[in-house]
Amino acid sequence: MARIVLFENIHPSAREVFTAAGYEDIITHASALPTEALRDALRGAQVVGIRSRTQLDAELIAANPDLQVIGCFCIGTNQVDLDAALAHGVPVFNAPFSNTRSVAEMVLGEAILLLRRIPEKNFRVHQGFWDKTADGAFEIRGKTLGIVGYGNIGSQVGTLAEMAGMNVIFHDVEAKLPRGNAKPSPSLKRLLAQSDVVTLHVPGGKSTRTLINEQTLAVMKPGAILINASRGTVVDIDALHAALQSGHIAGAALDVFPTEPKSKDEPLDSPLRGMPNVILTPHIGGSTQESQENIGREVAEKLVAYLKAGATKGSVNFPEVSYQPPAGNARILHVHRNVPGAMGALSSLVAEHGLNIVAQHLQTRGPIGYVVSDIEGKVDDAVIAVLRSHPVTVRCDVI
Repeated sequence: MARIVLFENIHPSAREVFTAAGYEDIITHASALPTEALRDALRGAQVVGIRSRTQLDAELIAANPDLQVIGCFCIGTNQVDLDAALAHGVPVFNAPFSNTRSVAEMVLGEAILLLRRIPEKNFRVHQGFWDKTADGAFEIRGKTLGIVGYGNIGSQVGTLAEMAGMNVIFHDVEAKLPRGNAKPSPSLKRLLAQSDVVTLHVPGGKSTRTLINEQTLAVMKPGAILINASRGTVVDIDALHAALQSGHIAGAALDVFPTEPKSKDEPLDSPLRGMPNVILTPHIGGSTQESQENIGREVAEKLVAYLKAGATKGSVNFPEVSYQPPAGNARILHVHRNVPGAMGALSSLVAEHGLNIVAQHLQTRGPIGYVVSDIEGKVDDAVIAVLRSHPVTVRCDVI
């Protein structure tokens, strides 16, 4: 039976899914672990569940040959070396939809607070001032929201914003079907120039690094609001700080940062700290009880589907094979180098042991092929040993 190791206080709903499926060997850790402790904790694990702080690099993946599958109980997967996982035959799953509503609600709430200058007013009252003025305070109704990145979260933000009476425009590098009355913007610059509130929902990586910088901030409407709940590297923090100090940008809300503290006792190192017109939150956009429960269940169900049936639908790094009901006495999961003759070698080796393949499902992804084979007959350790020793094999397991 698989050993499952979960880090970073993953919601109990995940354990419920595992135990209901018959998996009892579950070890949990309340937080991310230092490197050496993480190495020890991973030893012997077939299933690993993490959130955003645990880093699974190529060295750690290579050092754990028992590792079969990784679950990221969050949206992002940049904390895992996905190429290394693929090269070792390890699929990686995440939860791309479960915290969509939580993030969208927070973004809309921050837009309302910043347009009304609530963070500043709150700060002044705590200081002992009663600054009862309407200067610079606006309703959200009738304002234009510019969404940069119109994916699952961005489009949900737009839906909620329209319900609050906002005009919604969006820009995405891919053509996207608008929801409601949202309108696509032909360029990022045009969106920035037209928007009273700009919210960012783009992936990380080189293509979006410092997407919001001195030049793009200068294009934004004077007095506009900027919200970033996507990736910390998307915004040039020093440039934003300067735009806030000059008054060109009226306020900002950031939930993600280029470098984030590694523990709750480590302070955020940012020039934005202490600015009364800036909302800073500790990467909690998706941190609601509802979203964490949904994420725990969604990812755990994907992991169980892989353990029970070899299903990889929804994997972010692996050839995708949908769930198929078993059709034989055993199921062989064979990960191999995507080269000519790989399937023929598998079929020949199985036939040499007097076994019959009654169903097969093959998919490839770049250098890797993955085939799920239902076998009629007894698949013993000797058969698996032969398959694992073949030069084309990356990984081979039996269910």
